[in-house]
Amino acid sequence: MARVPTNRRAILLAIFIAFGAQWFLFGYDIGVISGCLIMPDFIARFGQIGSDGEPFLSSSRQSIITSLLSAGYAVDIFTGALGQTLTADRYGRRSSIVIWSTIFTVGVVIQTATTFSIVQITIGRFVAGLGVGALSAIVPLYNGETAPAAIRGTILVMYQLQIIMGIFLSYIIELGTHTIKSSASWKIPVGLQMLWGLILMSGHFFLPESPRHLLYTGREDEARSVIAEMNSVRLDDDLVHSTIADLKFGIAAENEGGKASWLECFSTRNMLYKRTINGMMLQFIQQLNGQNFYYYYGDTFFKSAGTQLSPYVIQTILGAVSVVGTLPALYLIETWGRRRSLLTGALLEAACSIIAGLVGHFTLAPTGTPQAQLTKRNKRGGDTLIAFAVLHVFTYSMFWGPTPWVYLGESFPLRVRPKSIALGSATNWIWNFLLSFFAPRIAARIGPLILMIFFGMLTFGFFYVYIFIPETKGLSLEEVDEMYRDGVRPWNSSGWKPHLYTHASEDVKEDIGREKGSEKA
Repeated sequence: MARVPTNRRAILLAIFIAFGAQWFLFGYDIGVISGCLIMPDFIARFGQIGSDGEPFLSSSRQSIITSLLSAGYAVDIFTGALGQTLTADRYGRRSSIVIWSTIFTVGVVIQTATTFSIVQITIGRFVAGLGVGALSAIVPLYNGETAPAAIRGTILVMYQLQIIMGIFLSYIIELGTHTIKSSASWKIPVGLQMLWGLILMSGHFFLPESPRHLLYTGREDEARSVIAEMNSVRLDDDLVHSTIADLKFGIAAENEGGKASWLECFSTRNMLYKRTINGMMLQFIQQLNGQNFYYYYGDTFFKSAGTQLSPYVIQTILGAVSVVGTLPALYLIETWGRRRSLLTGALLEAACSIIAGLVGHFTLAPTGTPQAQLTKRNKRGGDTLIAFAVLHVFTYSMFWGPTPWVYLGESFPLRVRPKSIALGSATNWIWNFLLSFFAPRIAARIGPLILMIFFGMLTFGFFYVYIFIPETKGLSLEEVDEMYRDGVRPWNSSGWKPHLYTHASEDVKEDIGREKGSEKA
């Protein structure tokens, strides 16, 4: 059994990275976008004038603004997620985090300086998107390579927890600023992101470099120090010797084919194509779970359900439910494992989607119906829809929110890890863009039946996970590599036991044996 470290620094560092890279640079930003769409000053500046002379945002304009402020941004996150590999490989994981957080901060400055120009705010999101996209790929890479195996899953779940906490915090801030009668109503929550970027940039002074990157670049003594510190052991501990030997074995095996290219991510060597496709597919399915539809457009969607709550209150409730739902994942990810979490989540979310979609379709009044004309049947249907929507978000936060990121961070060998994680992260963001662009248009035509699309995707996701996704709980990154090389069937993977050196060449075995023997002497 893997040794659980007592050194708090391993956990504190992971929380810090999640805080900067995904709490306030991803989760917080999602909440800011949805809040801006319903703020009077924002609508007046970037909306359109109706026949009554009042500014408004049609479903078409909402999708355009969301795609330009989040998805023109998300398209650039696609570029940024791929571009992070240039800095991660050359300058290391730690320096790469600092570089891309600086780029993000510059983008926020451009956004905050906007007055009436949607072009300027789009350019700002373009620049910020490069930073967030890169960080959304490099943070799981960094945590996966630095965190001890015994707590790696839990730490990567914290990454998702911080995203949800960021959404929740942005809702609370906008609940307090939306009544301001000027651009400060949306500029304050948007501008606060500059502070979060600066905090992350300061991490350069105390973050350790990835031990895998250090060893890969010939800095073995530094790698030993980081491993010892992260695992709460002495430099001469057997765990340090064993980990260094395993890393050397993995690096030697990975380097046999020379420097990795993008095409190698889809090669048959060590089943890399399966791993890359699995990482991308989990991110694709995650984005079409339906939860982001509630985050982006839940306020207007729930109005048709007859609720008397303020849109900002609804957002805050959803944020709070998401935070509470993510907490059990800290335990379940290492007890239930990755496969069971994904399979259970797909079934529960699918049930919520089909119930909410059908109940909403057959019981809700047409959009725009005055409150006084709503029947008891309309209101009961609305209550049911909202209840299952909240349960859907809660279940997502527990299972499909964190697990795809955990899987992405622990599935690839070192030589292609930055590129493969970048491809998975980029897939997440491009589908985030497509959802934000098309969802309001679809919902305007078919109403609650849009939830049936998410039901279909979750059903597909259940079967995809069962057939293609192996269990990686409790395995080191090198053992995950071995499991794929052995061709283990995913439905049998929970009982598979590693035998890391069985397939090594005699020369490699001899080198590793000599390394372990000399270090223990």
